[in-house]
Parts: sequence; C-alpha cells; structure tokens
Amino acid sequence: MENSLKELVYEFSRTAWNEYLPHLSIDCVVFGYNVANMKILLVQLKDQENWSLPGGYIRKEEDINQAAKRILTDRTGAHDIYLQQFSVFANANRSQDFFEEYEDGLWNKQRFISLGFYALADYEKVNPVVDIFSSNCDWIDINELPNMMMDHKLIFDQALLNLRRELNYKPIGYNLLPEEFTMPELQRLYEIILGKKLNRGNFYRKMIGYDILDKMDEPRMEGKAHKAPNLYRFNIQKYNIALQDGLKEGW
Repeated sequence: MENSLKELVYEFSRTAWNEYLPHLSIDCVVFGYNVANMKILLVQLKDQENWSLPGGYIRKEEDINQAAKRILTDRTGAHDIYLQQFSVFANANRSQDFFEEYEDGLWNKQRFISLGFYALADYEKVNPVVDIFSSNCDWIDINELPNMMMDHKLIFDQALLNLRRELNYKPIGYNLLPEEFTMPELQRLYEIILGKKLNRGNFYRKMIGYDILDKMDEPRMEGKAHKAPNLYRFNIQKYNIALQDGLKEGW
C-alpha cells in the first residue's frame, strides 16, 4: 500500500533539517512551446485536487542556480533549459492553509520565502517525471489552467509578465523553437507570449533588424515551390550577445 502525502511529508521532514537550507524554497514556472501552443509544467500532489508548480528546496552546499537546475532536471530529465530568476515571494501566510492540519514542528510548515524562476523548453522534447509525492506531472495550456495551490497562480502570473517584459529587450525563442523555423512560426510565439496580434511586416523588419537570425539557403518544401516559406535559425553567437546586452528596439 502506498504512503499518503501526509506520511511522505513527515518522513521527508525528519531529514530535511540537516540536508536543506531552512526558510528558502524554489518554485519554477516552466514554459513549454510547440508550433502554436504555450503550456506550463504543473504537478498534482497525492491526495490533492489543486495543482502546483514544480519546486523544491536548496541543499546546504548548493548555490541557488544549481538548486533550480537540479529541480528542473529531476522533473524533466532535461539539462539544457534556459533558466532565469525573476522574483521573490514572501507573503507571511503563503503556505499556511496547505499545512493547516500538520504539526507546527514540521520542517515544511515553517515560513518559507520562495525564489521564483522561469524556464523555457520545447514541451515535446521534455518528459515530465512523477515523483513519490505526486500523482500527476503534465503540460497544461496557459489558457486552461486548473486551480493552483498556495500562491502558485500569482507566481505564474508574475512569470508571464516578466517574460513579456523581457521581449522588450532580449531575444526569446532559442529554447522554445525547433532549430529551423519560419518567420510566421516565430511571430506566433511572440503573439502567444504577448497575448496580442502583431503586424506581420513590422515583425519581420524588427527581427531582421536585430541581426540574430541566419536565413537558410533552402526553403521549407510544402506543396508548390514558389510558396515554400523561408527558413531561419538563430545565430547562437549573436543571440547570446543579445541576451547579455539587450536589443536596440523592443515591442
């Protein structure tokens, strides 16, 4: 017979005091994209109706980014995912209701300040992992989100807002799109993130002006040759410079 979530949490608590930093946790908003859909990775804990963001705690010997990467790898099996810290969530009662029926001495019931990270991935290349604490781990469309526990909907909203802001000065797409893509596919990604339609001509001129794309010699062959769309790929060297230095013109 499988242990309940409550039993597993109490078992975890007994060793957590020695292994992890107290009062600090990490919650990750993992954005996934493929062709025309933006999703986030959500976890449903055992015995729970509400869903949660993937998250975890920081080992005493880890730095923050190492911990976030470990948590993501444990949930996705992926190692090369764009990861960005974006905010801190420190409401005094952010987890109070969830642990209401647990003993006060429980490690997880102490006050935790959560470091918010967002990550970008192609969701068809990531296999969600169900651990011993959860019953489900799945990609959910950002327009069809279920009820979420604690303050995780607030964390998601803030992550999406920060992703939209980043579009104003940093390139987005390398970790979300296939290696080669068309300009309409790139525009669709930006429209989904921004939540609005963009003018096709203006989008094309801006993306070319950023000088981070290489045009492929051969178009994508789909039906008649004269209608085959041009293919592009990111120039990784210029893309990385733009990630560090920003872009000259935003949206």
